[in-house]
Amino acid sequence: MIVVIKSQTPASEIERIIQELSQYSATIEKVIGKDKVVIGLVGDTSVISPEHVQQISPFIEQVVRVKQPFKRVSLEYRYGEPSEVVVPTPNGPVTFGQNHPLIVVAGPCSVENEEMIVETAQVVKATGAQFLRGGAYKPRSSPYAFQGHGESALSLLATAREVTGLGIITEVMDTADLDKVAEVADVVQIGARNMQNFSLLKKAGATGKPILLKRGLSATIEEWLMAAEYILAAGNPNVILCERGIRSFDKQYTRNVLDLSVVPVLRGLTHLPIMIDPSHATGYSKFVPTMAKAAIAAGTDSLMIEVHPNPSKALSDGPQSLTPPDFVELMQELASLAQFFGRGTKSAFTTTPFATKTLSTVGV
Repeated sequence: MIVVIKSQTPASEIERIIQELSQYSATIEKVIGKDKVVIGLVGDTSVISPEHVQQISPFIEQVVRVKQPFKRVSLEYRYGEPSEVVVPTPNGPVTFGQNHPLIVVAGPCSVENEEMIVETAQVVKATGAQFLRGGAYKPRSSPYAFQGHGESALSLLATAREVTGLGIITEVMDTADLDKVAEVADVVQIGARNMQNFSLLKKAGATGKPILLKRGLSATIEEWLMAAEYILAAGNPNVILCERGIRSFDKQYTRNVLDLSVVPVLRGLTHLPIMIDPSHATGYSKFVPTMAKAAIAAGTDSLMIEVHPNPSKALSDGPQSLTPPDFVELMQELASLAQFFGRGTKSAFTTTPFATKTLSTVGV
């Protein structure tokens, strides 16, 4: 249930309303939007009469029951207002959200060595992307495949951030590693295979760090949003939803099926920002540019794109990784497209003289 407060209501009256609502056995949360304040009541609200709540104050505009099973995640919970996730980075705060410029996250599937990750980070930075992605801990289908370098890779990501000022997004697989990952990551990623690892969701939420939650391989949209609900229920509203392709029966031509219809569907269900990962979804670098552009047209708030200096020698997911020159070319194309759809900036997605110099320096 949400209680919508009228605009320009005195703060003292809002606090009085909250005090009155505290008589009910429900968790009370105050959500401050751009135009209104919404008070959420989470728990068993079936016994609470909306008519009775309405009479508490003349400053209450409306009392609405949230019908979705995911309460805090629901668009209704914010009275139809999209939320934003602001991430502090060395280069300044970056905002994910529907009413903000497109954010690009790029980098290799896994951190292999210092030269490789710093080289890639410099290219990513030069093109105007805001975040470096790279796995320190890698969940793999085979126990014999490269699992990542673990803690040592986290220190390499920290080095790349020092060199470039990029924000860092990296995955956590185990609650035992959460503190180490959160110390380095500006955004903590929970991967597809851990989407319903409820212990991890709760503890990740409790860190207060922004969380990137990838959709499970065969997860329904409701299951995905309920997983996000665990994080918000732990007191952390800073969640970004990432579509990375879902499993289908056709493995001959693409790795997964990129569900772009999820963008308009989520817009009607949740206030949370959306990211699309065309690299993991398609599995082949030649398809990534087309699907990245399609994702912008569909209305995504951000993109995650894999980039590797030498994809043929990558320790994981080489076939889906763009080379630095291909990534630079794609970013130039995305610039005009983002601008066309009202998601561009003057500074983002441009190949500056620094970019050209960087590509020359790293031998591309």
